[in-house]
Amino acid sequence: MRSIVKSVKVYWNELQGSLHVDTRRRSLLFAAALSIAASSLNVSSPAWGRSKDDEWLGTWATSPQTQSAVQTPRNFDSATTVRQIARTSIGGIEVRVRLSNELGTTPLVIGSASIALRSSGSAIVPGSDRPLTFSGLSSVTIPPGAPMLSDPVKLHVPPLSDLAVSIYLPVGAQGTTFHNVGLQTNYIAPAGGDYTSAVQLPSPTTVLNYFFLTGIEVTASKQAAAIVTLGDSITDGTRSTPDTNSRWPNVLALRLQERRGFDHLSVLNEGISGNRILSAGTGPNTLARFDRDVLSKPGVKYMTLLIGINDIGNSARGTGPLVSVADIITGYRQIIERAHGHGIAVYGATLTPIQGSGYDFPIAEANRQAVNHWIRTSGEFDAVIDFDAVTRDPSQPARFLPAYDSGDHLHPNDLGYKAMGEAIPLKLFRAGSWDK
Repeated sequence: MRSIVKSVKVYWNELQGSLHVDTRRRSLLFAAALSIAASSLNVSSPAWGRSKDDEWLGTWATSPQTQSAVQTPRNFDSATTVRQIARTSIGGIEVRVRLSNELGTTPLVIGSASIALRSSGSAIVPGSDRPLTFSGLSSVTIPPGAPMLSDPVKLHVPPLSDLAVSIYLPVGAQGTTFHNVGLQTNYIAPAGGDYTSAVQLPSPTTVLNYFFLTGIEVTASKQAAAIVTLGDSITDGTRSTPDTNSRWPNVLALRLQERRGFDHLSVLNEGISGNRILSAGTGPNTLARFDRDVLSKPGVKYMTLLIGINDIGNSARGTGPLVSVADIITGYRQIIERAHGHGIAVYGATLTPIQGSGYDFPIAEANRQAVNHWIRTSGEFDAVIDFDAVTRDPSQPARFLPAYDSGDHLHPNDLGYKAMGEAIPLKLFRAGSWDK
């Protein structure tokens, strides 16, 4: 041991003498020095050695939502295996999964569950499958209204990769805790067997929704942090191409991984299509779900807020409560205060164009402009992300730029989402970038 320490000290002193490095790089160099010294003395360290300073951080998330009045909850027969695919943002060497029965009214029985690296389709990479336990139990019953966090398992999770989470439902269940606009092909095996560890599911049917799966976390250094993107359908990625990860939060996650000094940041998409800040739509409403979808997540230091257009639009066409600009601002202020109380920076995003859409009413456009003016000028957000300016047609500012319009004049297409994700200044997520 003394010889190891001596070797480390020699190598470290040489580094100090030849390099001027910041604190983070110094710590990385010290870790490298320790590794090199140990290697040179034929001393091995555990392949899955987790630092005592590592913490949990979300790498993927989706928001559970209530069924709308026109939706019929999916019923799962007994002895059904469901395999769902999740795209990571940050990587790690240990992983755990959050399952949820938060919107269920009866107990949810999980017979078994596993996580693996996805190969293609419903297939997993052979040998990557890890059985999951919950407080040491391979089978668990989740009470109505509750989430359940798995125990950690060792798995090398690359950033920007696909994970497959498989759950076996031995008892028939209703998919009331779900996420509607999954935009990811997920797989349901024929009832009759537990296929959670199968490399390939036998003749599965497919869905573009998520059921019971709401989060995946990995171990990360203390310098790592999560960004929550809180919003409605435009954050959820509505009308983007399924299975392509074309939502603007995906674009942001890719940019962070490609930039040195930002690859320690994860992105958690907490958008719900149709969501409103103040009232029931597809929900719960943003104020009601804020604690669940932001404050309960480990390591959150930043959040973006793009919400309010459904309140404004439904108010204008009479399909929702009357909502004023002052009401929207009050909702924003509540979220800002609650986030700041937990040391989270809040970046307000302007509402994108609506002309030609189902929300195209004079009062709705007037209210959208007034809300955007407040977002830009009030100074109450820690910074502003001007998605309206990014997506609008300069010749007709109330409309989407045709190249970015998905066709409904309310949601961007893949190119529009890409422009939004690329317009976000990464400097907003640099340590010390905000101070309230």
